[in-house]
Amino acid sequence: MPLTPRSLGRVTAGLALAAAALLGPAAATGSADSATPTPSPTASGAQAAPTEAGTSFRTAAFFRQGQEATAQASTGDYLYWTFPADAGQRPTVAATVTLPDAALRHGGSAWRIDVYDGLRRHQSCMYGMQNRLAAKDTATVRLECVLRPVRAAADTWSNDPLPGSYFVRLTVTGLPEEDLGQPFSAKLTATSLDKGGAYATDGSLAVPLVPGASTPGTVEARAPEDGWSSGWWSDRWIWTAAGGVLAALAGIGGYVLTRGSGRPGHVPPTA
Repeated sequence: MPLTPRSLGRVTAGLALAAAALLGPAAATGSADSATPTPSPTASGAQAAPTEAGTSFRTAAFFRQGQEATAQASTGDYLYWTFPADAGQRPTVAATVTLPDAALRHGGSAWRIDVYDGLRRHQSCMYGMQNRLAAKDTATVRLECVLRPVRAAADTWSNDPLPGSYFVRLTVTGLPEEDLGQPFSAKLTATSLDKGGAYATDGSLAVPLVPGASTPGTVEARAPEDGWSSGWWSDRWIWTAAGGVLAALAGIGGYVLTRGSGRPGHVPPTA
């Protein structure tokens, strides 16, 4: 059947609608990516946020993104928490330390948070103040570490963040010796931006990097609120499909422009 202008218009319109439908979710993903991160809602009946912190990797207090973990401790203690992060997420860890009364302190102090993955590899911060100095009269100190986006898989030699548990350690790194042992309180949160296909990779881990993953039920118990992702889906599939539709539109447009007007009416068929 010959491709008439009317049928060409119908095909072009249909492909344009399909492209708009495919680009719509991708555009929404892009706009959400640039927005301020918001904590994911906690389902009813979910595990409550911890009110104590661990003192080592093995005893780290577990919480999920969107929850606020709290603890009371003494200056000089090492406090440990752990939370899950999945492929495509870029976690931001924030800690607020309420210092002892200024009248009880003998000088300033220095505080620090560090983040480690499920293999206890130290993870660098893309940006954020993970070290802060507090003057003698400072009441609170806020620390923040924005991690690199978590990848579904990575080369064995790399230190890229991978799906699994992440450990946060909070401690004071400098203060007058007379101030050791004074009480302080801490609040810790973790939120994520969904980076999606921008950092998608082929492949996935056999199991997330969760300590004790060989124990039945451990991986599920330490999973994010909506479970671990499969690792194969990302919004780059949307862009790939949209690119195919746009390429088809470009091909049809090129055909229309180059096919010419056909055989002139005055030319005999045998010519």
